[in-house]
Amino acid sequence: MLATYIGKKDRVFGLDLMRAVAILLVLFGHCAWIYPEGTGIISQLMALGGYLGVEVFFVLSGYLIGGILLRMFLRERFSLAEAIIFLKRRWFRTLPNYYLVLLVNIGIAAWLGYEIKELWKYFFFLQNFAQPLLPFFPESWSLAVEEFAYIILPMVLLPAGIMMSRMQKSRVFITVTLLLCLACFCAKALYHVSVGATSLAYWNLAVKSVVVFRLDAIFYGVAAAWLHFRFKSVWERVAWPAFILGGAMLGLFTVGVGALGLFIDRYPFFWNVLYLPLTSFAVACFLPILSGWRNSYHALSYPVTFVSLVSYSVYLLHYSVILQLMKHFWSTDALSAGGRHVFTIAYLAVTFATAALLFRFFEKPVMDLREKF
Repeated sequence: MLATYIGKKDRVFGLDLMRAVAILLVLFGHCAWIYPEGTGIISQLMALGGYLGVEVFFVLSGYLIGGILLRMFLRERFSLAEAIIFLKRRWFRTLPNYYLVLLVNIGIAAWLGYEIKELWKYFFFLQNFAQPLLPFFPESWSLAVEEFAYIILPMVLLPAGIMMSRMQKSRVFITVTLLLCLACFCAKALYHVSVGATSLAYWNLAVKSVVVFRLDAIFYGVAAAWLHFRFKSVWERVAWPAFILGGAMLGLFTVGVGALGLFIDRYPFFWNVLYLPLTSFAVACFLPILSGWRNSYHALSYPVTFVSLVSYSVYLLHYSVILQLMKHFWSTDALSAGGRHVFTIAYLAVTFATAALLFRFFEKPVMDLREKF
């Protein structure tokens, strides 16, 4: 089955690599639950891993849906029917897996005697819309961001295309995208004015994981798709400079923040308003070079494509389902360092094996139904 994906002419290895790195960063970040809390460099990198992985997913998702929506929008007439077709295709891709794993999480919570507050919100992706993230199924926060981005962008493009009828449709598209980015920036600025300095733990729940503050991460990817389409020659020329710039920025926003003393209690404006969009921009800088790395057969083809294909299933299963159950039956509290390493290897093996089964027998058949209907 994997060979059929690797052989597809439209498959972009660089984007598969980006997706594979994203899910591996998320897994690396959540492995922090296996090891004692520390202050060393590995512990700090684990704390950043999950955050960076999700940022990569956001920007990459925006880039991919941006290309799809732009092609649809540039047709002679972008109608409500076409917007609904776009949404149906996205929902076929995301909702069945999400609701299946949500029900599994509910079953596990009931079995463990865990009380779920405001459960209904999870069925409508409202668990973190404009308030701090609820504790149940915590990794679902990013899916809420993506789902609202999928809805908002085409629904704003519809009236914008009518109101800006004298503008070129390509300009309408980028204008709407940038205005949506600006709206999210203003939302973060208003939050900063009303709240100001907080702790990093509260920032993680109240800013980093809240839909109204995070939609711009998707829209930066959408803007990158427009740039690729509109200025393809420039996109190709700046690939390496953008790659270097993105790497330097990510280095500054990860390791450099601590080295320069840019802590949230001293620089709340940087954290509340600037940190997240600048990180998204840095991730987008990797797109010009990676989007040009087309499919080819080499040593990394199979593992990278496999991890990319099952990444969505891995994301849904790895933490609240697999890691929680494994720690319930096999506590890591009394394990030695070697025992924790064995636990981690077992955890990763179980995660990828379970995700592969979910992809093969549920996610892939549902995507096949999407193509049929």
